[in-house]
Amino acid sequence: MRSTRPGNSSSGGRQATHQQKLSESKLQRILEYSQRLQQQLEMPRIPVSQAAQGLIEYCNKTYDPLVPSVWGSVHPENDPFAPSRKKMRCCSLM
Repeated sequence: MRSTRPGNSSSGGRQATHQQKLSESKLQRILEYSQRLQQQLEMPRIPVSQAAQGLIEYCNKTYDPLVPSVWGSVHPENDPFAPSRKKMRCCSLM
């Protein structure tokens, strides 16, 4: 059993203050989480089928040199990933 002497009340007061701070920080986290959920709820939504159709249309209209099976082979002058044919001259400094 705890004694109720006046001298021991300071440690109990510190513990109560500590618990209150923990409760306040927990409440703050919950409120922030609730606010983030509310923002997500307000975001515009579209059906998955509509998003997939938009992605398919984009891929069919946008040229991609890395997919030669769809777009055909790439001419070396148009290939951004081809090694450069220009010879680089190097010089050494002494």
